[in-house]
Parts: sequence; C-alpha cells; structure tokens
Amino acid sequence: MNIYDELEWRGLIYDGTEGVREHLAEHKVTLYIGFDPTAKSLHVGSLLQIMALARMQRAGHRPIALVGGGTGLIGDPSGKTAERQLLTKEKVQENLDGLREQLGRFLDFDDSETGAVLVDNGDWLCSIGLIDFLRDVGKHFTVNYLMAKESVKQRLEGEQGLSYTEFTYSLLQSFDYVELLDRYQCTLQMGASDQWGNITAGTELIRKLRQKKAYGLVSPLVTSSSGVKFGKTEAGAVWLDAELTSPYQFYQFWLNVTDDDVVRYLKYFTWLDQKEIAALEAQHEAAPQKREAHKSLAREVTRMVHGEAALKLAEKSSEVLFGGGLDGLAAADILDIFGDVPSTGFEKSRFDGSLSLVDLLVETKLAPSKGQARRLIKDGGIYVNNTRSEDERAGVSTDDFKDGQVLVLRKGRKVYHLVQILGS
Repeated sequence: MNIYDELEWRGLIYDGTEGVREHLAEHKVTLYIGFDPTAKSLHVGSLLQIMALARMQRAGHRPIALVGGGTGLIGDPSGKTAERQLLTKEKVQENLDGLREQLGRFLDFDDSETGAVLVDNGDWLCSIGLIDFLRDVGKHFTVNYLMAKESVKQRLEGEQGLSYTEFTYSLLQSFDYVELLDRYQCTLQMGASDQWGNITAGTELIRKLRQKKAYGLVSPLVTSSSGVKFGKTEAGAVWLDAELTSPYQFYQFWLNVTDDDVVRYLKYFTWLDQKEIAALEAQHEAAPQKREAHKSLAREVTRMVHGEAALKLAEKSSEVLFGGGLDGLAAADILDIFGDVPSTGFEKSRFDGSLSLVDLLVETKLAPSKGQARRLIKDGGIYVNNTRSEDERAGVSTDDFKDGQVLVLRKGRKVYHLVQILGS
C-alpha cells in the first residue's frame, strides 16, 4: 500500500490539492507541518500531525517539523472564536525548547535523505522588514481573497471580531511555505482541515512568486463520536509531557474512549496494520465487555509516547483499581491513581500505635459506627492497601503508609478512601 492509500484507509485524508496523490507516488517528497509554541508541551490533539510526519518518513519522504517561533508571537485565528493572548518572546522560546524535545521522540533527525529537519520560522519572520514584507508578500493577496477564508469569515461573524494582527497570519504561513521551498525544496504542506485556507494560500503564493506547483493535504479534525473536541477532559488538556499528564492518566484517557471511537482511533494513532486492527475490531464486536481494542489502543499509544517502562507502570496502576497489589508503586503513583477519590489527612502523631483500624474507618466515614466497622472487618469487606484485613483489633501505624505518606482503604469492591499524613 502506498502512503496515500495508507492514509486514506486510516481515514486521515480530508482534502488535498489537485495532483497530490500522483506527486507522492512519483517523487521522494519533502513536506512540512507547522506547530505553534502556545505551550511548553504538545497535547494529544497534535499527535495526529506528529504521526503524519513520522508516517511520511517511514514511507521514504523527508519531513520538516516547523516550530513557530515567529508565528507563535502572532497567533493563528483558525478554529478560534476569540483572540489569542499574545505570548512574550521569552515564553515562546521556553515553549519552543519543550516542543523540540518532544518531536525528537517520533522523528529520526539523521543525515540520510529522509532525515527529519527541525526549523524555526522565527529565523526569517523575525528579521524581515515590514515594508519588504508588504511589497514582496502582501502585494499578492487581495483583502477579498483573505476575507473569503473560512477562519476569517467565522471570526468576522462573531462578537469578538478579528484583529489586524491575526488577519495577517495567513500571509505569514504562506511566506513560510515559500522559504521552505527555497531552502529545502519542500513541495507539500500537511495539517488539519482547519489549516486548509492557510495551506492553499501558500500554494498560491508559490505559484505567483516562484512559478512552481506546490501541494497541500489535510486530515480531518479529530472529535469524539459525540462531537466533543478531541483531547479535552474535565481535568483539561491531555498533554504529551509526563509532568503535565502522568503516564497513568494518559493511559486511562485512551482506555476510556467510547466504543464508537476505539477502532477509528486505532487507525489514527497507532502503527498497527490493517490485519491487526481488523482482528481487534472483530474481537470488539464479538465481546465488547473485554475491551481488548481499548487495551491495545492504550498500550500502543502510551508505549509510543512514554516508553515501555512507563507503560508497565501505567498498567500496574490500572490493576490497583481492581484490587491489585501496591508493590512497586510509590506514594506519588498512588496519589495519581486515586486522585479523584475522597481523602482525609491526619497528623503523624495519630499513628503512634494508639489508632485502631476500627476508629480509622469511623473517622473516614467508611463505617457509621464502631460496631458496623467491626462487622465489615469480620465479614471480609475491608482492605488496607488492597490487602484484606481480618483482625477486628488491628491498629494502624506509620509503617502501613506508602513512603510514610499515604494509605489506601477499601470497602467492598469499589469504595476507596485515601488516608494521608499531613506535612509529609
């Protein structure tokens, strides 16, 4: 299967300029995708485009990851209902450093013909003079042409309007394409469908300035089956940086996608081939309760983004929710796993040997009375750190706390309560 057919099978082609399929089939192409440094980490919404570069590289083409040190100072209005907050140059530089490190996990930046290139458009955009830019670039765009772009029309129809700053974004991105053509013979720009107007503006500018043909190819915007923007949760965005979204939380995000989305996301976000995904789809249809497709999705993407060791820890952490042991987990892991369950803090002095498990169950409201607490223990319904407690006279000491910080109480199969030592 050639790369265009592969992308088409995966559902990753929304639109393309005329002749792009043939261009990819007949040439070793240099292509680019832009990433604006609006944060120090990319999120899962960017993963589709990162993988697009990686898929192209594996198919024998040369990818360019363009980070927007220049355009990041302006802000792209595409898909936005309001003006972006302008970032300082220092903040943009800080974000750029984070993006460079992340992109290096997915692409091979070697000296081969298909070796990836990392470029900052600030190298040319921050040095070009305004008058030169207006004469050399602005002259080739009519206001009517720019106002017909979907990203511009949507903002003009809204209450916020559109500043002249963001109105010029399409010109800046078009100029990027010209620079990459001149410097690297780049003839294809890819991106999400909301970039279509910016991409076609770039192909037009190349035609006018260089009398050459350039191409564009866009993928669909990723949403859930219910129409919710992909990568957004109640807790916020799902980041690729482990410090912002832990591997466990990342794993859980993929594990909890809806049944309607799981096969589509396997095609979008994994390297599994047609045969492997077809087998998972058949398993899912035959026994959806086993969630084999979900588990494969979570494993594949977590391994790809965070590595094998982080995947194993995430899987181990997931087992804890179903009664698995806490061996090998640190206090930080436990706090991550049980971040949403009720918790109670106690002074360390409470666990000097005088506090009984019965008293603790009452104080944490897992039992309404000491008598009920004793009955729960006697009936085998109380677990300490996921180990059943069978002694009604048991005490609780600091030795029971993971890293001297946290203890997990469980009533029955699913009712959890965290006990934390204050000031630890």
